[in-house]
Amino acid sequence: MALLASPFLLSPSTIRRFNPLIYSHRRFVNKVSSVQLSNFKRRLFSVSASQNDVFTSPDVAKTFDFEWEERIYNWWESQGYFKPNLDQGGDPFVISMPPPNVTGSLHMGHAMFVTLEDIMVRYHRMKGRPTVWIPGTDHAGIATQLVVERMLASEGIKRADIGRDEFVNHIWKWKEKYGGTITNQIKRLGASCDWTREHFTLDERLSRAVIEAFVRLHEKGLIYQGSYMVNWSPNLQTAVSDLEVEYSEEPGALYHIKYRVAGGSREDYLTIATTRPETLFGDTAIAVNPEDERYAKYVGCQAIVPMTYGRHIPIIADKYVDREFGTGVLKISPGHDHNDYLLARKIGLPILNIMNKDGTLNEVAGLYCGLDRFEAREKLWKDLTETGLAVKKQPHTLRVPRSQRGGEIIEPLVSKQWFVTMEALAEKALHAVEKGDLTIIPDRFEKIYNHWLTNIKDWCISRQLWWGHRIPVWYIVGRDCEEEYIVARSQEEALHKAQQKYGKDAEIYQDPDVLDTWFSSALWPFSTLGWPDVSQEEYKMFYPTTMLETGHDILFFWVARMVMMGIEFTGNVPFRYVYLHGLIRDSQGRKMSKTLGNVIDPVDTIKDFGTDALRFTLALGTAGQDLNLSTERLTANKAFTNKLWNAGKFVLQNLPNQNDPLAWETLRKYEFDKEESVLSLRLPECWVVSKLHLLIDLVTTSYDKFYFGDVARETYDFFWGDFADWYIEASKARLYQSEDNSVTTAAQAVLLYVFENILKILHPFMPFVTEALWQAIPNQKEPLIVSSWPKTSLPSYSNAVKRFENFQALTRAIRNVRAEYSVEPVKRISATIVANPDVLQYMSEEKEVLALLSKLDLQVLSFAESLPEDANQSVHLVASEGLEAYLPLADMVDISAELPRLHKRLLKMDGEYKGIKARLGSPKFLEKAPEEIVRAAQEKADEMEEKINLTQKRIAFLESTALVTKTA
Repeated sequence: MALLASPFLLSPSTIRRFNPLIYSHRRFVNKVSSVQLSNFKRRLFSVSASQNDVFTSPDVAKTFDFEWEERIYNWWESQGYFKPNLDQGGDPFVISMPPPNVTGSLHMGHAMFVTLEDIMVRYHRMKGRPTVWIPGTDHAGIATQLVVERMLASEGIKRADIGRDEFVNHIWKWKEKYGGTITNQIKRLGASCDWTREHFTLDERLSRAVIEAFVRLHEKGLIYQGSYMVNWSPNLQTAVSDLEVEYSEEPGALYHIKYRVAGGSREDYLTIATTRPETLFGDTAIAVNPEDERYAKYVGCQAIVPMTYGRHIPIIADKYVDREFGTGVLKISPGHDHNDYLLARKIGLPILNIMNKDGTLNEVAGLYCGLDRFEAREKLWKDLTETGLAVKKQPHTLRVPRSQRGGEIIEPLVSKQWFVTMEALAEKALHAVEKGDLTIIPDRFEKIYNHWLTNIKDWCISRQLWWGHRIPVWYIVGRDCEEEYIVARSQEEALHKAQQKYGKDAEIYQDPDVLDTWFSSALWPFSTLGWPDVSQEEYKMFYPTTMLETGHDILFFWVARMVMMGIEFTGNVPFRYVYLHGLIRDSQGRKMSKTLGNVIDPVDTIKDFGTDALRFTLALGTAGQDLNLSTERLTANKAFTNKLWNAGKFVLQNLPNQNDPLAWETLRKYEFDKEESVLSLRLPECWVVSKLHLLIDLVTTSYDKFYFGDVARETYDFFWGDFADWYIEASKARLYQSEDNSVTTAAQAVLLYVFENILKILHPFMPFVTEALWQAIPNQKEPLIVSSWPKTSLPSYSNAVKRFENFQALTRAIRNVRAEYSVEPVKRISATIVANPDVLQYMSEEKEVLALLSKLDLQVLSFAESLPEDANQSVHLVASEGLEAYLPLADMVDISAELPRLHKRLLKMDGEYKGIKARLGSPKFLEKAPEEIVRAAQEKADEMEEKINLTQKRIAFLESTALVTKTA
């Protein structure tokens, strides 16, 4: 295994000797020639790269270059780090990747699930569990067939002209050429899948699993054939699943039509309101609410269906009818409406189909036969108007069902299809959650899961396509295909069965339909592990899988079906946990769509912000909650990546020379997992190590609970707020000012220890930059991706944390005063720290750090238990209870120049304030100005008043100080 030989780094003492231009301090005044400096830089920034130049050290790059990511990824994969280490023992951690469509291109939904799954996989791999992430792609029956049909159409070729076999060959060629696009994009996101286990749902093994599942379900009487209502796509010429139908609010019309009552006068008619008047040819009844007195007299009579040459249908009463919608009269067309179909089956009405599979009307529609459904609608309304049966047409917002793939309007249609009986399967899936065999995260989705399974309908599993798993049913030539058919695992088996039953001359042909893509997907978790070819003992190492992560929108259509199939065929739930993420929305909370122009492309995002920044941003969400994504968030997390890189620079530049084994042995001897080692540290070191140990416990718990957003936020705050902003700055007093080598060595050891653990904690989120930084650290024994997770329950000391918090409070207070008085950044000021003896002791012990962080003059920094003599000429600040400081005003500001400036400023502010108050005192302004303008003016006045008061106090203080100084 080739690892990076880390950069040649100089020790702090060498840096102090040769680099006064980088670290400015009064002690380092020796100058170097340009030749010396050039040699130094060449040595400092030289890197002995690995054999294949995988990694680039922070010492030769200002920022982490996103172009290195693919190089790092390929190195991981080539070294076999994505494969499970079966020698580790322990409980395996397994995820089945939701297989994206082979036609797909990466979108933010993919980026979300890949990020979350990779976080889980990398974390558990570092925890020492044999970890497997099984990738693959779905053949996507409808989507793929549509893509290839369009491609052939552009060449003037129609599917029907070339036949099934040739068309399928074209699809396979397309798949080989373009099918790997989304796989490569998923790799670009850093997905550490075991690609040697990659599957395609039409692979030979998975295809055998699909056929086996069909045969077994049929043998148990759970698969049947029948004519029932389905979602029909006229353009695709196939049934489609509920998931493949998207509803949109669109402008339409509500058509009011007269239905005359048979045997009545011209005044006896019922007016119905419908959005699809062409379906009236399929009417088999008219219904009214039994409590609707307007139509009670007509119940039991017959109505005449318009434009049908007098066809009669019954007028019935049913509570299903909404009296408030439209006219309160419902036409029932059970062949073309899901609700009407259910009502017709309940009360025994006949079902009429008026439509051909291509969306044209059939002979039942009489003169309208052959017309497209929408053409027929326009002609019918015109004819109804001419015959006096049209009442009115009014605008109405429609909820239109459209094909997710083709975009056309879906038609409810009764069609002969294959179905799976779901009730018995659903019952077992319900029990799995009840018994705790399956945990859904977040748990509020259990109610939705339970509701869907409790009210489940039989599943239409056949599709009228050429691309997919062919239904393993064969018919006998010359016999009724609805009564006589054979289910078999192969054509040879089917022919053998047919000849046994019908004689040696029997001929067979296979059902032309294919299975719903979701049928094969439901078998995904266990078929990818070898079912049914291997015994349960052979794959029990990884089955059932530990995790399934997916978007909550396919909880029912995929997750629930996998649970049912897993229990049915293996006796186990297919996974122990289901983690559901939300949608990725734009910065305004809107769903991303091409129509709105708010789609954020993850591939482009990676180019601009890097994979690590994108992953970190996506992981900040909460399970089940939608996430608003913005360039501002991405920019902030790109800055976080750079901050991590720059912190790595600092740490690396302040470690011993990699060729100094004695120095490295000394560093590695620090045992921060032992109490005595942590207690022996000075305050800043003890504080940051204690905070790190608390963080490790916190984030490990959050990782285990799948609270990834909490992990990201807590680690971000610790790294940036505690480590980078405070400890790194404090360590400079050790590295560049201390004469005690043991103090310097301890600081180096702490820097290294804390930074390495930060890299470990962040690696699942930001794998690329963390691995690059890890590889730059000298003498690493193993890559970060397979390093061990930090130990938990390590020593931490609340007393040290509290003391350093006092230290921070004092530093912030001094910095605030400096800013308030506009003290030049480079100017060192004097101060007297007043506190009780205990506080003074640890404050004085760290006076170098305090002076460095607060920019105090170390030579005139004093500590006392009582007020200093010049207290009345100093700015007094209280950092915390029992901890105060006095900063001599003369050190910070030239009073003779400051007072005139403040008086001038006060005069200007006073004028502005009076102008705003006069405006607010004007009745005319208050009456005519919008409320928000008045409110803004009042807020401005309040703000000005506060500034005036502060300035007046400042002037009074400066004048009193000047008077005291003059008197003295």
